[in-house]
Amino acid sequence: MIRSPLIAAALALAVCPAAIISARPGPGAAQADQARDHASILRMAGTYKVTFDMRETVPFVAGYKPYEAKISGGHEVVKAVLDTPGHIILQHLLVVDTGTAKPLVIKHWRQDWTWQPKSVLVYTGPGRWTLRPLSAAEAQGNWSQTVWQTDDSPRYGAIGRWRYDDGVARWMSEETRRPLARRDATRHPPYDHYLGTNRHALTPDGWVQEQDNAKIGPKDGTDATFVHEVVINSYVPARDFPIAAAETYWAKTADYWASVRADWDKAIAKGQGLRLGEEADNGSVTGHELMLIADDIASGEIKPDEGRKEASEIIAKGAAE
Repeated sequence: MIRSPLIAAALALAVCPAAIISARPGPGAAQADQARDHASILRMAGTYKVTFDMRETVPFVAGYKPYEAKISGGHEVVKAVLDTPGHIILQHLLVVDTGTAKPLVIKHWRQDWTWQPKSVLVYTGPGRWTLRPLSAAEAQGNWSQTVWQTDDSPRYGAIGRWRYDDGVARWMSEETRRPLARRDATRHPPYDHYLGTNRHALTPDGWVQEQDNAKIGPKDGTDATFVHEVVINSYVPARDFPIAAAETYWAKTADYWASVRADWDKAIAKGQGLRLGEEADNGSVTGHELMLIADDIASGEIKPDEGRKEASEIIAKGAAE
């Protein structure tokens, strides 16, 4: 099967930090902080009108001309598909108006949050991710955020601390290396990765993700920063779109995606990281096939058990190459 231009265009919306580590009071206070942070993370679940605003700003290589700003938008349902005191999974579902009676639902990016993690999955180079161990001091009072592709293969991870001073609830990541997002990978720029931070902040009308990226690539035998980029992804509560379509899609595919997450987790634990080919249009080499299986399950073309088995084989093959 080949995806329609509409699906490819919708997937192009996929998006995509210094850790603040300071001493905190005793265990009781730490538990209170954890509960407060947990509530802040759950505030990001809901139904939203989303605006994606991505702008290359300052060039650092002579002759490099920044791309024009890319501003797009859509509607998303953000579901808390796992919610425990120390671990939360927020799944984004993109709902696209096709101009017909049947909207298009696409599983979008996913963000996992873990309290005081023992390790964090970091991007280390083309097609390579590593589980970086954290000391007790590094993890204390911090949450890791791991961001995943549409097919639940990894993008990047980082740790940071929720803060509440000056009237804003916000989490700031450490600075980490990240693979190119589709918006850049598909235009084959001279840079090949980002070094960036991101901040999640709650607003009176929802929440915002702000990214600060240095776009880096090879030049004259060494890495060079070609340009800086700022990204502002704004989430404003909305209910004037086909929310039921997203709920129906998820009801039909949730077990499949849970199985896919478990298969990726096993592969990452086995290798203490992952080697997986990157692909401009789909994020990873497994992206196209795993997304199609979910669509086939949702449409009833294949049975869920059949889809889960096929997905396991695709992940095992992708992680072994």
